[in-house]
Amino acid sequence: MRVLEAKAGVAGMTRRTTRYRVEGANSLWHVYKTVPFFKVVKNFIVIQIARYMPFLGVKNRLYRRFLKMKVGQSTAFALMVMLDIMFPEKISVGRNCVIGYNTTLLAHEYLVDEYRLGDIIIEDEVMIGANCTVLPGVTIGRRAIVSAGTLVHKDVPEESFVGGNPMRIIYTQAEMLQRMKNGEICP
Repeated sequence: MRVLEAKAGVAGMTRRTTRYRVEGANSLWHVYKTVPFFKVVKNFIVIQIARYMPFLGVKNRLYRRFLKMKVGQSTAFALMVMLDIMFPEKISVGRNCVIGYNTTLLAHEYLVDEYRLGDIIIEDEVMIGANCTVLPGVTIGRRAIVSAGTLVHKDVPEESFVGGNPMRIIYTQAEMLQRMKNGEICP
């Protein structure tokens, strides 16, 4: 396998992934050359238990202890959140975040000719709405808001409001502050 660094994005907002070329069959056929089978089994069991776990503190402890994730104090993963089953240790979530119902956090991509790995960094006090997908190599800045149903395919600036597929910035930090000041949205 050949290793390549990948940076893809727009106007300085990049996804930081490491690319691994594969030969022959598509990269998913090489899955157990990239991650041990029993690690995937253990991760699957822990993630499935946590997806239905009603106790947020227990869920966070499961993620920290068995998946080696970094999860900040008072962070809440809603029902049915799906973490990367192969590389959950590449996911870091800051303190006091909300990860919405049925959101998927992926630290890997298996493609035809290669697979890619990248960290997901979610900084403090981020709100991610329901049914979002966060791709590998993305950073979501402090106090950012991600609208429900968004495909997060590039970095999200701090204190901004983003949404859509493809994701776009709906309000910048300055626009958010002005809207709060005008009483249009709550701080």
